[in-house]
Amino acid sequence: MHPPRIPPMIRDLIQTAVLLFDNLEFTTISGCPRCGGPVQGYDTKTKKFATLTENEKDRSITVRVKRFTCRSCGALCYADEPFYPDTRIGSPVIDIFSSLSATMPASRAGRVIDTLGIRVDRTTWKNYRDLRYSDIPEMDMFGMRLPVSIMVLSGIAARSSDLNHPDIQEILAACAYPSARHPARVPGQNQK
Repeated sequence: MHPPRIPPMIRDLIQTAVLLFDNLEFTTISGCPRCGGPVQGYDTKTKKFATLTENEKDRSITVRVKRFTCRSCGALCYADEPFYPDTRIGSPVIDIFSSLSATMPASRAGRVIDTLGIRVDRTTWKNYRDLRYSDIPEMDMFGMRLPVSIMVLSGIAARSSDLNHPDIQEILAACAYPSARHPARVPGQNQK
């Protein structure tokens, strides 16, 4: 089967948006998402955001996310981050899949994303195909339905290449603060 035909401009925009996240550090949270109490630093965790294919080689895009413990309830919580709850891929990548799979079968959406240079295995897409986070602003571009966040993130990347330090809050706003949906975890308690 031939790979889907994708305009090079779309591939470049998406890759630029995803590359923006490489080695970014997310370190702030307003308070415990469980009780609203004050938090203190615990450690920093490196998370895989996406895997890009460049010149037929895979490149892992990782971010660092600070974790905190709540001084009131003892919950372990992450800083505001660009991940949806219970996912292991950055929210913009899931938004692309979600936008595409709204207009085509999930298997074809997965092939399109692979053609865009983002490597995700079929099992992962199978697990995420029923995830549909509401309020993902979308737009049509060259006959493809894509999340607006990709355009915004690509613009941030273009501006920040001059500054070398992208604004983390602006990036999270472009992603619609997906981690705000994360419940805090209390050590020793099973989560549903």
